[in-house]
Amino acid sequence: MRSPIALLVLAACGAWPSGAVAQTSAREVAAALQTRYDAVEDFSAAFSHTYEGGLLRTAASERGTVLIKKPGKMRWTYSTPEHKIFVSDGRRMYSYVPADKQVVVNDVPVGDEAGAPILFLAGRGNLTRDFDVEYADDAWLTEDGDVALELTPKASDPSYDALILVIDARSLQIRRLATLDTQGGTSTLAFTNVRENLGIADSSFTFEIPRGVDVIGNDHAQ
Repeated sequence: MRSPIALLVLAACGAWPSGAVAQTSAREVAAALQTRYDAVEDFSAAFSHTYEGGLLRTAASERGTVLIKKPGKMRWTYSTPEHKIFVSDGRRMYSYVPADKQVVVNDVPVGDEAGAPILFLAGRGNLTRDFDVEYADDAWLTEDGDVALELTPKASDPSYDALILVIDARSLQIRRLATLDTQGGTSTLAFTNVRENLGIADSSFTFEIPRGVDVIGNDHAQ
């Protein structure tokens, strides 16, 4: 399954008057969501991650927990069905699958090297600036009171064609975030138990490379 790195840090909670979304354009809803997101410095959540389709027409499902802190810090801990960890300390990204006894290290993209989703992770992106926004098909709605936005990047990105955000129309809390990739696959994150502005310590995003594993990339930097 794909790393969730291109999918993070869009979760936001706030207060939105009942029925207001139905009277509002998709772009205005996205602007309101961006405002809520701008007030979120960190958050934790439980997530489920599913992937289906693609060239191999595969399907997979995983679960775990996530911590996010601006700018660009995150820790994804997958617990089911396989234990694995994805960490960004703001400078480097670490991908660790214990069963493989291997850690992959990459620099966090910066500036023009970073696509729109990565910019969101770093706290520098903007929904209405970086995307064309419209309401998504109702097929994305699974609960009463939800609304779905389809975001198409204004600058082409080779890794995905569009994002789908499914949000609670009253609170603007994101329930699901789906990435439609260029191979016809759909990667979906569903968030529950979202808690914001917890004052998460930077130490939560430190990754210690275990002894005895192979390290790939970034000159074996720690």
